[in-house]
Amino acid sequence: MDAAKQEFLKEFGEHYGYPNTPKTIDQIRATEFNRLQDLVYLDHAGATLYSELQMESIFGDLTSKVYGNPHSQSDSSSATLEIVKDARQQVLDYCNASPKDYKCIFTFGATAALKLVGEAFPWSCDSTFMYTMENHNSVLGIREYALGQGAASIAVDIEENEAPGVSGENIAMKISPHQVQRRKVAGLLEGKPDGHVYNLFAFPSECNFSGLRFDLDLVKIIKEHSSRDLGISSVCKNGQWMVLIDAAKGCATMPPDLSKYPADFVSISFYKLFGYPTGLGALIVRNGTVAASIADIDFIKRREGIEELFEDGTVSFLSIASVRHGFKILRSLTASAISRHTKSLALYTRKMLLALRHHNGSNVCILYGHQSSMELCYEMGPIVSFNLKRPDGSWYGYREVEKLASLSGIQLRTGCFCNPGACAKYLGLSHLDLLSNTEAGHVCWDDHDVINGKPTGAVRVSFGYMSTYEEAKKFIDFVASSFVSSQNDICHGNQLEGIEKGSPDTGCHLKSITIYPIKSCGGFCSRSWPLSKNGLKHDREWILMSLSGEILTQKKVPEMCFISTFIDLSQGILFVESPHCKERLQIKLESGVNHGAMEELELYGQRYKVYNYSKETNVWFSEAIGKPCTLFRYSSTEHDFMLNKTKGVATCRDTKSTLNFPNEAQFLLVSEESVSDLNRRLCSDVQKDICVTAMQVDASRFRPNLVVSGGRPYGEDGWRTIRIGNKYFRSLGGCNRCQMINFSQNAGKVQKSNEPLATLASYRRVKGKILFGILLKYESSDEEQQHDDSWLHIGQHVHPESI
Repeated sequence: MDAAKQEFLKEFGEHYGYPNTPKTIDQIRATEFNRLQDLVYLDHAGATLYSELQMESIFGDLTSKVYGNPHSQSDSSSATLEIVKDARQQVLDYCNASPKDYKCIFTFGATAALKLVGEAFPWSCDSTFMYTMENHNSVLGIREYALGQGAASIAVDIEENEAPGVSGENIAMKISPHQVQRRKVAGLLEGKPDGHVYNLFAFPSECNFSGLRFDLDLVKIIKEHSSRDLGISSVCKNGQWMVLIDAAKGCATMPPDLSKYPADFVSISFYKLFGYPTGLGALIVRNGTVAASIADIDFIKRREGIEELFEDGTVSFLSIASVRHGFKILRSLTASAISRHTKSLALYTRKMLLALRHHNGSNVCILYGHQSSMELCYEMGPIVSFNLKRPDGSWYGYREVEKLASLSGIQLRTGCFCNPGACAKYLGLSHLDLLSNTEAGHVCWDDHDVINGKPTGAVRVSFGYMSTYEEAKKFIDFVASSFVSSQNDICHGNQLEGIEKGSPDTGCHLKSITIYPIKSCGGFCSRSWPLSKNGLKHDREWILMSLSGEILTQKKVPEMCFISTFIDLSQGILFVESPHCKERLQIKLESGVNHGAMEELELYGQRYKVYNYSKETNVWFSEAIGKPCTLFRYSSTEHDFMLNKTKGVATCRDTKSTLNFPNEAQFLLVSEESVSDLNRRLCSDVQKDICVTAMQVDASRFRPNLVVSGGRPYGEDGWRTIRIGNKYFRSLGGCNRCQMINFSQNAGKVQKSNEPLATLASYRRVKGKILFGILLKYESSDEEQQHDDSWLHIGQHVHPESI
């Protein structure tokens, strides 16, 4: 055992690893999670992992027993009914809820459970829906039901409070309301027919953004005190308060004890508890709540139980039958031991992140979730949410962290985690910031992680019952090696290296020319090829699109790499072949031939006019890639760039020239010497045991149009313009590489590894981008465009002009 783990166990050994249970954490990992191997999975707040033992039990159960529809009268149906009843009881037991006081309603996930509350709650124009700022979008969806019935809606912040309330009684919590929302809805009555006014307060047991655990005493405080006592009488009339706990995240490590904290509703997600089944959730409902929620009480009396009233048709009984095998695992470990185990890992991770410093002494990590980032608060759950800073105080983008983590075999989550209120609160984003980000084109899951100098989301790691110290340590080591600068780092953490000093690149020549007629499919080389105003003639002039309108690329459809292409200019034909198709496809280049109707589509902020093709052509490509698709050909562009208004965050970098279907520019150029230097580093990584197996890549791995030879490694980084023969090109800067360069073909199969992107990331990274090769724009004259007779030839001299 190394010294670092001994130090960890010295501080956390009492709580880490289930020391007083039949299996230790190391035994659990070895026997039940063998599939993880070297993968570090740190997104348990998104979905925890099912164990192999759990799935074996489920499979054995389903293959040895017969479960019928529980609404029938057969023996198999009766068996199913008993299984469903038992599962309901296990859910109640997990939250220490008596069946005399609570019912368990199965739903299609936690979101459906929360939707059910919004639909069934007895809203009136005197009602109030109050919710904490830290709430998942699924809880915020209840707001629409409340506002639609004329109720008021208000977000609040919950803070500790030592001062007495309005009535003189000490209340441990202070409620700070935000602006009240209300809609005018005609034809609604005040209160319910019974004269009562019902209000709903919703909060999460654990914030899925920050990991902050809310004090469950909130349940009693809200239910037992008047609006005046709570200090919200100015925004809320009195009435009966009901309380909803969103326990979808918190239940995995600390289920609410409903015998102590009698909430009216609790939502649960099973895949966040034990990984499987997905698509199944539960709503625990307090018995007295149901009568208040349903006007047609007689209807309830005609049913066996209230569960059937709220469950849509036949429940997912096979998924429900699987639940008991998950609970069996949790019971064997106990919820309290799981909480202590995961909390020890989270505390260790927070402590280590806070200790990281750049060479100038500045903090590397900013943690979210508590008033003071330096306080390791016991109220925090097994979530660590943070952002990273450079030595100059600027932010590393969270997408950069995620990208590099993936290359290191670490799975984590970035963004706002479907919790916009917590995101805005902890990141200090005002309403104006949020509007500005939206105007800049920012949406969830995009790459716009820093806008106007502020992060738009965060990085989140979260631990589950099977997480280990080794995973936390590997993550900390990853952050330290990838984002902590030392005295030797250049330009405050910019790691662009490889440029050799020396004489200018005067001996370069054009080594190869490659044309890729169909975007993301195979290309072909030619000794000479004509230029057009769009780049190389016919380069990326065709695209494949799914039936849902998605542009297909090798990232999502790796089989596209097996489609080979060749253009015979003398015959005017594009030849296309695939190992999955018997016949070679021939597509005539002459405009209008083989074409169907003209359509319009948008891609990378540019509006294109395109031709579609016949059914037979589309069937050929569908067979080639194994999924239905449609072939389109570029016809013209309206030159209307919708993303120009996004102030520089458009995907396409070359927004002033005419393009076919490239990602960023007309040409991609790489140098043979740069590829050779990369291969040298790949071999060095093997010798240093950084990489397991030796690998070499050739220039084609990067899908360049032009390969040059005879210069210095990475000399192209400094080129401003280049002349090839008598044709001029302007550099648009380095090409940001992605996971696509990690795909390779071997024995007719597509294989993916972490290389060469991982090695490139170690020395070619600049502010979130991993650069290799440069993008070019053809600076053609008006006369050249009119005559369309410009050609490039292999062997031509390349004359660069450096910056």
